[in-house]
Amino acid sequence: MEMMETSKGHLDDLIQLVSFRLGQEEFGIDILKVQEINRMVEITKVPQAPHYCEGVINLRGKVIPVIDLRKKFDMETAERDKNTRIVVCDVNGNVVGVIVDAVEEVLRVQSSTIEPPPEIITSAACDYIKGVAKMEKRLLIFLDITKIANELNENMENMETVEEVMA
Repeated sequence: MEMMETSKGHLDDLIQLVSFRLGQEEFGIDILKVQEINRMVEITKVPQAPHYCEGVINLRGKVIPVIDLRKKFDMETAERDKNTRIVVCDVNGNVVGVIVDAVEEVLRVQSSTIEPPPEIITSAACDYIKGVAKMEKRLLIFLDITKIANELNENMENMETVEEVMA
C-alpha cells in the first residue's frame, strides 16, 4: 500500500478518532479500538474493584468491565443524562466499556497535528494521553485507551488472585 505524499513532500497519515465530551473537555479514541457505542444501561457493581471501575455489564452474553473516565481522571461527577454513552473498546482482545458524557463525531486528524502532551502535565493522567490534536478552533485530547484498559485488567486480575488466596 502506498502512502500519499502531501504538497509539502512528507508522509501525512490520517488518524480516525471517535470524539467525545467529559465536561468541557473534548477527547478522542482511535476508531480502530472502538467496537460500538451504546446508551447507558444498568451496571452491576463489583466488590473491591478499582474506584474508577463502575462495575460490569452484559453485552450480548459477554461480561465486560466499565470504566468511569470522570473518576479515572479525578473529575467531578456529573448527572448522567440522555447523552451519556458507554463506548465499548476492544484492546488486543480485552473488551472494556468507557462511560462518557456525550459522543460527538468521527474525526479525521492528520498525525502531524498531534503534539505530545505539554510537559506541565506530569501527573498520572499524562500516562493516558497520546497527545493533543490541534483542530481549527479547539484542542482535542487523544487518549491512549490501551493503557487505561490494560491497567484495569491488571487490577482486576490482582483482585482475583487475592480472592483465590482468601479461599
